[in-house]
Amino acid sequence: MADNQFSLPDILAALDIEALNEMQQASLEATAQHDNVMIISATGSGKTLAFLLPVLRSIVPGMRSTQAMIVVPSRELALQIDQVFRNMRTGLKVTCCYGGHKREIEENNLLQAPAVIIGTPGRLGDHIRRGNIKTDLIHTLVLDEFDKSLEMGFTEEVSFVVGSLKAVEKRILTSATEAEEIPQFIGATDIVKLNFSSDEPVTEEVLSYRKVLSPETDKIETLFKLLCYIGDRSSIIFCNHRDAVERTSAMLAERSITNTFYHGAMEQNERETALAKFRNGSINFLVTTDLAARGLDVPNIRYVIHYHLPATEEIFTHRNGRTARMDASGTVILILNDKEQLPGYIDQPVPEIELTGSYPLPEKPKWATLFINAGKKDKVNKVDIVGFLSNKGELKKEDIGLIEVKDFYAFVAVRRSKASHVLQLIKEQKIKGKKVKIAVAK
Repeated sequence: MADNQFSLPDILAALDIEALNEMQQASLEATAQHDNVMIISATGSGKTLAFLLPVLRSIVPGMRSTQAMIVVPSRELALQIDQVFRNMRTGLKVTCCYGGHKREIEENNLLQAPAVIIGTPGRLGDHIRRGNIKTDLIHTLVLDEFDKSLEMGFTEEVSFVVGSLKAVEKRILTSATEAEEIPQFIGATDIVKLNFSSDEPVTEEVLSYRKVLSPETDKIETLFKLLCYIGDRSSIIFCNHRDAVERTSAMLAERSITNTFYHGAMEQNERETALAKFRNGSINFLVTTDLAARGLDVPNIRYVIHYHLPATEEIFTHRNGRTARMDASGTVILILNDKEQLPGYIDQPVPEIELTGSYPLPEKPKWATLFINAGKKDKVNKVDIVGFLSNKGELKKEDIGLIEVKDFYAFVAVRRSKASHVLQLIKEQKIKGKKVKIAVAK
């Protein structure tokens, strides 16, 4: 790093990263020399660290004021960035502000100004108007996935937030695709662009395309057969509207396909539960809107299924970015009814999957997700949960899967075959001296 007390080797060690990639190194160099930098790189390529390191370098330790603000289009993206920043173990205070979260909690966190604030445009604007965020010493602004914020109708709020930051000296913008135009109100004059998006098509070995023809306009029966055909591999199913998401999810459930759904009208705790179950393998099929097309970090998604065709090529690209990440392979499948054709921007042959046989139901997931109503604010961490489930729940290490600890609760994957027995063993037990509610996550 430079100029302040933070050591790059220590940060990389804390993140369990051996070295920066080419894009992250270029970002460090460019932001050291230029005030306005735009990073264009695919989702999953490490953009978060590419802007957090320059942010960290700009922080003056010991100042009791907010010095950097990171604006993002979604709650989930805010929480992911917050987690990466905390994992860097800098000792700096960071606070997340987003809708669907009690404003009173955020107001308490803002009483002593955090060095870095991460948030969505609407909630940040609300806090600024109420005087909860003091903007006079914020010198570094990050607009992550900024084009997505503008697409989602946040232009007015982003403009207000940016216009409230009178002391900004450095701006970092990120996007997965090159935006046609950067709005003038952002103030990013003479911007230096780091374009790490590949113009080369993803190779067949990494990302392959397939189509499935539905004999009926309503594609649900074809989707059902397709999921039976591909089995229990992690898959994300895109629909164009929220009501279609819930209807499709319910129809799959009626056919005994274990799945969950995710869209923007859900309560925050419902969204986090759905994603936790998908991430940890308790659910293999996620039915969603394009809310999940950008910013979400869910590894090892094997199939992206376009139940509804995307409205634009850009949306198509972002949906497909959920799979074939970090050198893993993936398959994109488009379901077409008799009134639909492949979009014109797909300029390569797309082989057809013919669903002519009878296929068994996908195997039920091997994991179940437990919800624990204690988290970081209760001084509960992953080690505490593993110890508790091992000692009180009599689970072996291999019976415990992914654990996610939030501020006030936690999710933990356990072997499905042992979940009921574990709940019986631990129902009267305490974690760190506190009686907690533990149940299968709904």
